[in-house]
Amino acid sequence: MTEGQGQALAERARQSDWIDHAARIGLVAYGLVHLVIGWLALQLALGDPSGSASSSGAIRELAQQPFGLVLVWLVAVGMFLLMCWQFLEAAVGHREDDGGKRLRKRLISAGRAVIYGFISYSALSVAIGSGSSGGGTDSMTAKLMDLTGGQLIVGAIGVAIAAWGVAHIRKAYTEKFKKKIDAKGLSGTSGTVYVYLAKVGYVAKGIAFVIVGGLFCYAAVAHEPHKSGGLDQALSEVLEQPFGPFLLAVIALGFMAYGLFCFVQARYFDQ
Repeated sequence: MTEGQGQALAERARQSDWIDHAARIGLVAYGLVHLVIGWLALQLALGDPSGSASSSGAIRELAQQPFGLVLVWLVAVGMFLLMCWQFLEAAVGHREDDGGKRLRKRLISAGRAVIYGFISYSALSVAIGSGSSGGGTDSMTAKLMDLTGGQLIVGAIGVAIAAWGVAHIRKAYTEKFKKKIDAKGLSGTSGTVYVYLAKVGYVAKGIAFVIVGGLFCYAAVAHEPHKSGGLDQALSEVLEQPFGPFLLAVIALGFMAYGLFCFVQARYFDQ
C-alpha cells in the first residue's frame, strides 16, 4: 500500500459512521467490565475472596447474573469491535503525527488491540461454555523462563506493564483523555464530574498496572514464576499491606469510576 493510499484509507475510516458506532459499543462493554472488576475488588476488600478481580473474573461474574449470557455476548462483541478499531489505528492511524511519535502511538494502539482481543476471547469462551480458570499467569511465566533469555523476557514484560501503568497516571495528570470527548461532554458541572471520574479511574488503573509489572519484575529477578501475577494477584498484594482493605477499596472505587467514564466516552465519543 502506498503512502497516499494509506492516508486515503485512514481518512475514510475516520469519517466512517461505523467506526463511531463500533467504538461506542466497545466502550460500553469495556466500562461494564471495569464496573464488575471494581465490584469484585470491593468485595475482596470487605473480606469476600470468592471472585477473581480481573477481566476474566468479571466476565465469569457477569455470566452468573440475570441475562448474564446476553451481557457476556455484549462484552465479546464490543471488545472485538474495539480491537478492530485499534488494529486499524495501528495500521494506518495517527497521521496527524510524524516520525517517532506516530510509531509510538501506533504501537500503543497495537497493544490496546491485543488487550481488547484477549478480553473478547475470554468473553467468547465463557459465552460458548468453554471458559476455564485453569492455567494462569504463573504457568505462562514459567514457560517464558524456560526459553533462552527467559528471565530477561519476563523482566521486560514487567517493565512494559509498569510503564503502561505510569502512562495511565500521567494521562490523569495531563488530561489527554479530553481529546476523545466532544465539547458537549466537557461543559458545565457534568463535564467537571466526568473529568474527575477519568482522573480517579486512570490513577487507580495505573497503580494496579504498576503493581502487576512489579510482580513480573520480581519473578524475573528471583527466578520464581509463581511470584508473577495478573490483576487479581496484584490487588491481593494490596490487601496484605498496612491499611490494605482501605487502599483496596479506594482502588476498587477507582475502577468503578473508570467504568463510568467509559460510558461517558461512549456518549460523547469524538475520534
